[in-house]
Amino acid sequence: MLQTLWQLLWPLLFVVLLWWLTTVVMLYRTGLPERTYLGTMLAATLLALLSVLALVHAAASNTVMAALQSFTAGVLLWGWHEVSYYTGLITGPRAQACPDDCSAGQRFRYGLLASLWHELAIVATAALLLALTWGEVNQLGSWTFVILWLMRWSTKLNIFLGVPNLHEEFWPEHLRYLSSYVSNKPMNLLFPLSVTLATLLTAVFMVLAWQARSDDFVGTQAMLLATISLLGLLEHWLLVLPLSDSRLWQWGYAAHERRMASRLSRETAADHRLSAAGSKAA
Repeated sequence: MLQTLWQLLWPLLFVVLLWWLTTVVMLYRTGLPERTYLGTMLAATLLALLSVLALVHAAASNTVMAALQSFTAGVLLWGWHEVSYYTGLITGPRAQACPDDCSAGQRFRYGLLASLWHELAIVATAALLLALTWGEVNQLGSWTFVILWLMRWSTKLNIFLGVPNLHEEFWPEHLRYLSSYVSNKPMNLLFPLSVTLATLLTAVFMVLAWQARSDDFVGTQAMLLATISLLGLLEHWLLVLPLSDSRLWQWGYAAHERRMASRLSRETAADHRLSAAGSKAA
């Protein structure tokens, strides 16, 4: 019994640690001054290329290590898209705030244009990964990427339609215009459907993990996917619950805090200079 519980528990711990670590690193690096972004993207791109090679290499293997290798590659490839977006390298053709007099349809269209290249790059990557691993015994990395993509689309749609917790504090300064495309509301009609589908998906993978506990490879795959789905479900609930998750990312968010403090200091100094100049002129 204890061995069975451990077989289910260790993949969960692995995913949580990987999810937390990659998110903290991404938040930290994108919170640094923009002059560091080129180095960040070069490092992320090298890691992404290695991840593609690792995913292809693991595709023909049905061992636990191959499952971990493929899953980690899928997560890191998703991380490349997050970094490219938050650094402003790949966003969309519209890089300005939404006009105040927009209808909901216009706001959606403008919001899509603000992230169009990012979304198309994700679709292209998902298609590439599925093509590279199609028919192979180990497609875990590809399906991990697809689940992350679908969960994030659901989260974005819910933020667009309106939720209480928009998490704008995590957006770099050069993306703050995106706040004009989202809504702060207690709830939206999509949210119940989103959490229901995410819950069902998590439950399906949990059942598969339990049924396949005698098969290390299949059981590990199912539990890894169950955990990433569970984290996606948690991300949805954090949009509406009166809870702050900022402490989870405190190490990564520190760079954003320092950058904002520096900007406020510069603005305050500029105001003082203008005030002093005005006094002299008077």
